[in-house]
Amino acid sequence: MSGREKEKGVNVQVLLRCRPFSEDELRSNAPQVVTCNDYQREVAVSQNIAGKHIDRVFTFDKVFGPSAKQRDLYDQAVVPIVNEVLEGFNCTIFAYGQTGTGKTYTMEGECRRAKSGLNGELPQEAGVIPRAVKQIFDTLEGQNAEYSVKVTFLELYNEEITDLLAPEEISKVALEEKQKKPLPLMEDGKGGVLVRGLEEEIVTSASEIFTLLERGSSKRRTAETLLNKQSSRSHSLFSITIHIKEPSPEGEELIKCGKLNLVDLAGSENISRSGAREGRAREAGEINKSLLTLGRVINALVEHLGHIPYRDSKLTRLLRDSLGGRTKTCIIATVSPAVHCLEETLSTLDYAHRAKHIKNKPEVNQKMMKSTLIKDLYGEIDRLKAEVYAAREKNGVYIPKERYYQEESERKAMADQIEQMGITIETHQKQLEELQEKYDVQVRQCSDLSTKLTHTEKNLLETSRLLAYTEEELKKCRYALNERDFVISEQRKAENALTQQACALQSDLEKALKDNTSLFEKISREDKLHSDNRSVVNSFHSELCQQIGCLRSIVANSISQQDEHLQCVGKLCNSFRETHDKAVKEMKKKLTNTRTVYMSHIEALQNVVRLHKSNSVAGLDEISTLASSNAQSIEDYLASEGVQAASVFDDLQNALSAHQGEMAIFARELRQRFNSSSEQTKQISDYTDGFLSKLMDQSKTIQNHVTGVDNIQMKSIADFQKAYEEQSKSDAEKFLVDVSNLFSNHILRQKELVNTRLDGLREAAVENRSFMDGQVSSLKNIATEAKRKWQEFCVQAESDAKGGADYSAAKHCRMEILLQQSVTNAESAFQHCKKTRDSVNEMCTKHVSSLSSLVRDATDHIEQHDADIDSARTAAEHDVATNNQEILQHIDGMSAQERESVSGILGTVEAHTKTLETFREDHSGQAAVMEKKSQETFQQHFMDYDPTGTTPMRTEPDVPSKGTIESLRAMPMEALVEEFRENNSYDSFEVKEPKTPLVPRSPLAEIN
Repeated sequence: MSGREKEKGVNVQVLLRCRPFSEDELRSNAPQVVTCNDYQREVAVSQNIAGKHIDRVFTFDKVFGPSAKQRDLYDQAVVPIVNEVLEGFNCTIFAYGQTGTGKTYTMEGECRRAKSGLNGELPQEAGVIPRAVKQIFDTLEGQNAEYSVKVTFLELYNEEITDLLAPEEISKVALEEKQKKPLPLMEDGKGGVLVRGLEEEIVTSASEIFTLLERGSSKRRTAETLLNKQSSRSHSLFSITIHIKEPSPEGEELIKCGKLNLVDLAGSENISRSGAREGRAREAGEINKSLLTLGRVINALVEHLGHIPYRDSKLTRLLRDSLGGRTKTCIIATVSPAVHCLEETLSTLDYAHRAKHIKNKPEVNQKMMKSTLIKDLYGEIDRLKAEVYAAREKNGVYIPKERYYQEESERKAMADQIEQMGITIETHQKQLEELQEKYDVQVRQCSDLSTKLTHTEKNLLETSRLLAYTEEELKKCRYALNERDFVISEQRKAENALTQQACALQSDLEKALKDNTSLFEKISREDKLHSDNRSVVNSFHSELCQQIGCLRSIVANSISQQDEHLQCVGKLCNSFRETHDKAVKEMKKKLTNTRTVYMSHIEALQNVVRLHKSNSVAGLDEISTLASSNAQSIEDYLASEGVQAASVFDDLQNALSAHQGEMAIFARELRQRFNSSSEQTKQISDYTDGFLSKLMDQSKTIQNHVTGVDNIQMKSIADFQKAYEEQSKSDAEKFLVDVSNLFSNHILRQKELVNTRLDGLREAAVENRSFMDGQVSSLKNIATEAKRKWQEFCVQAESDAKGGADYSAAKHCRMEILLQQSVTNAESAFQHCKKTRDSVNEMCTKHVSSLSSLVRDATDHIEQHDADIDSARTAAEHDVATNNQEILQHIDGMSAQERESVSGILGTVEAHTKTLETFREDHSGQAAVMEKKSQETFQQHFMDYDPTGTTPMRTEPDVPSKGTIESLRAMPMEALVEEFRENNSYDSFEVKEPKTPLVPRSPLAEIN
């Protein structure tokens, strides 16, 4: 655990377990109000408040629903805590909840029958305590370490502490006296508490603990209530103390101590529902009192109050170190899912949720040295002696005879062990003296070897000088080789990039070929379908021509029949026309008489109209004169104002035309400047292309030369290394015979061999240097020329850009001035138009008032004329009625004659209609046959193209641009060398062992 975690503390771990429904609850169909979500670690409680359904959700460290097994709870929650106890921590696990929710079942389970199975395994219903005991002994036996385990088991009943492991040999009277006089709870002076006179049993196996646990559990006070058939009426605390011996790095033996407290709290209960009476009611009151004190302690710790009421209850005093102390604590809250326990369930969940915020500061128990433990044991022996003396003298506390004999035997065993340890210490002292003598002999041998070492160091110094010179030369060669390798690797990267691009283009080409094949297959299918459809259409055309010929003959017969009917109708019409001509002549005579009568009336009306016209003309002349005068005044006013408006709009038009001319000139000059810049850019790009091609040629030449030199040098170095290894091996064998002579000869031979090899490497390096200097000078000339061209281009581009910017700025200012003038002219024209509109409106108002008076006068004259016309109209209507009566009588005679002619025509038409009906039936039959044939042809035989789904979709090929291909080129040789020298200076270069040279790969070789 880190120091920061110690300062901040660790939260108490809170688990929640919900028991399944009991048999009584299942028989009564009790509603479920608690829902557990094991994965999200949430518990939801449903309740109805004022007719509203409300769900309260609580979150805990772990949640176990009704279907959870004892094994699941222990593996997920308790196993890490037991492991921490074995590491030297103090840990506490206690169950909290309402009575009848499974606290004792969770902690103990079926421990009374859980001593062991056939293979030492526990039953499935075993609780936390037996499983923790089994894990502790399995772990200790697996570590093969010396250990001791002690257990205590106490009961807290009505605020009185009772030892559940008290010996059973005590008489009944003594047992009753012990129950009347409970064990005292005292401070231990270290911030903790201890129980005076509590039995501490030493156990060596899990079965012994199971026996003690069964014996103590049988002594616990239990009773039957309405909520639980076997309800615990007291709190129990089962403690396991473990001492483990382990050696320290200094050789001393240390004792590691860990303690596990397993607490089973009595359940809180509602007396009215549990049915407790008298003594049971007092027990329930004491239980609730201690649990309320526990709740106040939890609230005080969560709210960080100054005073924590630990001393208000013995339960909280026992759990003081577990709540806010140095112990790692785990609380298992148990609840019931039934609705009748809703109030207690919510109370338990609130307490458990608050307890999550309690922070403990766990610390590992300090390890004790074995001598310190022996000293404590001596003190314990003295105390036991005093107890024995007091028992002998009948003064003080008495102890049983068996315990006295047991403690005496343990004391003797401890004394024997101490004596044995003294003998062991004497043996170790003798061994230490023997080792001291051996150490002196080794020191003398070391002094002799040191003289030899000085002589050897002198020889080594001379060899080191030679080796330093050799390493310096080798460093230079390595640096040159690394420089060359860097250049080759960079060019290889560029080659790989180009290869990948070529592979991508190849895959695109293959895909395009597949698409073309699919398209050709589709075209062939469509051609076949078109040929089949064409044959179907031709056959249908021939059949249609035959049917049309038949239909043409039927139509010719029908036409001949219609001609006969038309001749008959023509005769009847001629006779009807002669009769009608006679009637028309008589009608003309009648109309001539009527016309003379109408002419007289019309002359009277004309006289009235002339009078009306003369009055109207007079009124209209007055209106015309008034309108002409008004129009003349408006025309004069508009003419005067139009001159001013024309001047304003002329100014605006001139400004806009000037602005347009300026814009045209500006655009033309910008276009000229852009064309000139484009030409210069094209020139520089052509020059750059040539420059890059020259660089590529030079790089290829250098690459070929470097590859050849690399092969030669690698072969020379390999031969040198092989000869050096063979020579070293033979010299090493001889070196074992005579060290001094062969060492000097070995150095001389190595020097000669290294000098010869290095001379060859130096000559090759000089030749490579001269070749590289020539290539670098040529590349430098090319780069200098390119740099000069580029500087000229940059100067020219900068001057053009500056001139274009100045010109644009001047034109921009000129445009702003013209635009401001246009805005000013537009504002003046707007003001003038507004003024003109107001004046015209005022003049029109005056003219309308004068015209309205004239119109009223004209209206009066028109009404008088209407009265005159009405009188003339009544006289004309009387004459017209008389003439109409005579005409109607004549028309009746004519209509009788016409009905006779029409009846003859109708007879002829009926015969013609029957003929046409016969023709229509024949024609419709032929048409139906043709329609059926056409449907059969075009629906069954004429086929449409059915898509197969294999036609490729249209895609745009991803063709790399010229710029992308250019970006894949490798950097120039000179730039690569300069980059390597910047990143790897010669001073910081370290010589490494030669590695196997890379096999050169030909350009554009296939990449795996």
